[in-house]
Amino acid sequence: MILAVVATWGSRQLVKDRLDHVVLTVRDLAFALVILVLFTPALWILTWILCAASGHDAPGLLAVGTYGALFSTGLVLVSKGEAPPENDEGIEAPQPRLVSRLPDGFRGDILRLAVRDHYVDVVTTSGTYTIRSRFTDAIAEMEPISGHCTHRSHWVTDAAILEIQKNNGKTYLRLRNDDLVPVSRKYKPKLEEDGVI
Repeated sequence: MILAVVATWGSRQLVKDRLDHVVLTVRDLAFALVILVLFTPALWILTWILCAASGHDAPGLLAVGTYGALFSTGLVLVSKGEAPPENDEGIEAPQPRLVSRLPDGFRGDILRLAVRDHYVDVVTTSGTYTIRSRFTDAIAEMEPISGHCTHRSHWVTDAAILEIQKNNGKTYLRLRNDDLVPVSRKYKPKLEEDGVI
């Protein structure tokens, strides 16, 4: 049992460290093969020692290999049910409270907020929606989504930023939807401090 635990742990670490980026089915196969390679010779040696001590003939490596294959296959099948994958597509990221102010059935990502008089334009991947709100309240309702004010009238989500553009000495952020959002001198130091620009 100790041998099995050590072989399983060693195999899992080796596959996890070296093949973590590979598709799951390939990882499963690699995991089973590594267990087979590590476990079968050790099991054969242990069987040979026990059989020699009791005066019996030891089974061949091929016969012991069958048990190793069964063991490794069983471990892979059991390990698939241990935990859901880290990036489970069925688990949705937490939505900001501001989404509740958008039309029912809204699907998409909020890219930025822009203030206009007593209204806030909520620019999303599925269109622009206008809500009646103070700008500071709308920004507060964007938690837990991280973002920054770039201008007294503009707030952008960090995930929406594609690149920084300079035009006639002025700085702009280009977003995923190709919007150009101005960066004012007042907010530029904070954006630089946070590594956004």
